[in-house]
Amino acid sequence: MPTLTKVTELRHPRGVVGQIAPWNYPLELSVGDALPAFVAGNAVVMKPDTETCLTALWARDLLIEAGLPAEVFQVVIGEGPVVGPEVVRHADYVSFTGSTRTGREVAQGAAARLVGVSLELGGKNAMLVLEDADIEKAAAGAVRACFSSAGQLCISIERLYVHESVADAFLERFAARTRAMRLGTSLAYGADMGSLVGARQLETVTRHVDEAVAAGARVVAGGVARPDIGPYFFEPTILDGVTEPMSVCGEETFGPVVSVYRFTTDDEAVERANATPYGLNSSVWTKDGRRGRAVAARLRTGTVNVNEGYAPAYGSVQSPMGGMKDSGLGRRHGSEGILKYTEAQTVAQQRLLPMAPSLGMDDEKYAEFMSRSLRLMKAFRFR
Repeated sequence: MPTLTKVTELRHPRGVVGQIAPWNYPLELSVGDALPAFVAGNAVVMKPDTETCLTALWARDLLIEAGLPAEVFQVVIGEGPVVGPEVVRHADYVSFTGSTRTGREVAQGAAARLVGVSLELGGKNAMLVLEDADIEKAAAGAVRACFSSAGQLCISIERLYVHESVADAFLERFAARTRAMRLGTSLAYGADMGSLVGARQLETVTRHVDEAVAAGARVVAGGVARPDIGPYFFEPTILDGVTEPMSVCGEETFGPVVSVYRFTTDDEAVERANATPYGLNSSVWTKDGRRGRAVAARLRTGTVNVNEGYAPAYGSVQSPMGGMKDSGLGRRHGSEGILKYTEAQTVAQQRLLPMAPSLGMDDEKYAEFMSRSLRLMKAFRFR
């Protein structure tokens, strides 16, 4: 009751946050998730991927140098199946970024202890090129969306849906840009795409492409490994004629491979883009911003980018980022990215009159008094 009841919402730290971070963006997806946990008053025990654990250790040193108490940030190193379950078993809250399969295991472990969890998991992200899109810009954007970091982003585009009226023109331009990409091992500027992370990733990419080609798909660009450049290089690859039984159609590749499909109406494009267990990121290309936002609202993904692949949504750190369906639970970034690391508590102080009959009123008069009071407050918008 206004005036009579004073309500305060408190946010308490959860305690020790257990974070399990992947290899592909070893600074942003480790310390980038730890910082809001610290802001919310928690300690962090982080298990980075062994492929990139030096980055997490380096970042911890920098934070301690900047004044963070050393004891509130611990990094534990070891194999995922060994160390990961122990982090989940002891944390007061769990933050995980990785595969959907492992995410389910993390969620089950947290649920058994009734502790909260946030999960950013896999994706089979779609890009929709509508008939009124700027084809040149869309082709250039597709290169960025599909092949940055050799496609090793959870939010990379792996499915391209192009309106049939512009499909040939788009594919011609996209393929030309893809074939012109420079592969290289240098850490300096110059190369357009680098290496896959290791042998397992190369095996997955090779298997998806070879299976698709054997089943009738056509390689428009790329399609082969490049051991002459480095042991884990694979050319940026465009596939046409991919059908549902092929692994590359529905499974996350996590490499420089994209499949092209044609559609006739917006409804068809939306339906086919949504026809996946995943729902992490998507992209819509059109010259009509209002139309693009309307199509975006129908896509079942946690982020949608209009006229870009993924960078605007991910870079807008005041807004939440995460997945729907099998792509995860919870969000990073924005207020949700901090509040998830807190426990909400409501403290309500009653003043002057109790929440019960008083001043000589019986139950019936008290009920009538409350009903009239509520009607008056609504009428005068008093809250």
